[in-house]
Amino acid sequence: MTKENIEDKVIEMLKTVFDPEIPVNVYDLGMIYKIEVIDAAEPEGEDIFDVNIDMTFTAPNCPAADFILEDINQKLTSIHGLKTANIEVVFEPEWTKDMMSEEAKLDLGFL
Repeated sequence: MTKENIEDKVIEMLKTVFDPEIPVNVYDLGMIYKIEVIDAAEPEGEDIFDVNIDMTFTAPNCPAADFILEDINQKLTSIHGLKTANIEVVFEPEWTKDMMSEEAKLDLGFL
């Protein structure tokens, strides 16, 4: 397993996490600001990685924040070759609709 494979799998899993109030996944909503895959401190020869994620919410007082974070953590830690998922919630820059993918904007009627 390579860093690129892990990053692809992380993105694939993030696309299965939805805000219960919005029918679009957190990745396409633009809530994920950074994905950094790093080598885990494991014995040499093992392809084990950690991932650091910076993310935000569509509103600072999102009532579903705990649910979304738990869903992300459970799904990411199920990825073979991924040891730890470190999720940092940030509010800079502030989330806007412009951060959404074109597909998300289309799904939500913004295009």
